[in-house]
Amino acid sequence: MGQSFKSAQFLLDSRIEDAMRGRPEALFDLGICYQTGTAGAAIDLVEAHKWFNLAAVAGLSEAADARAEVAEDMTAREIAEAQRQARAWLGMTQRRAA
Repeated sequence: MGQSFKSAQFLLDSRIEDAMRGRPEALFDLGICYQTGTAGAAIDLVEAHKWFNLAAVAGLSEAADARAEVAEDMTAREIAEAQRQARAWLGMTQRRAA
């Protein structure tokens, strides 16, 4: 594990922490990371769709556009899985906040 991997993983982890605190920009950034394979993330369109979906729910209008763009390259099953994961994330973070 090189230094660049560790710093990339730290960036990803810190964005997830920010996302757990409800920061819409962090949700959007995570979508970008998984869409493009940056910050140590592997390209994963299901993950990208999930994060863009969560950012759109949080009120970022550009996230809805990004979600639609990613969805063009996904199957209906992959989109359904991304939506399921987004609902699970919302349920987890809402329980945590309570």
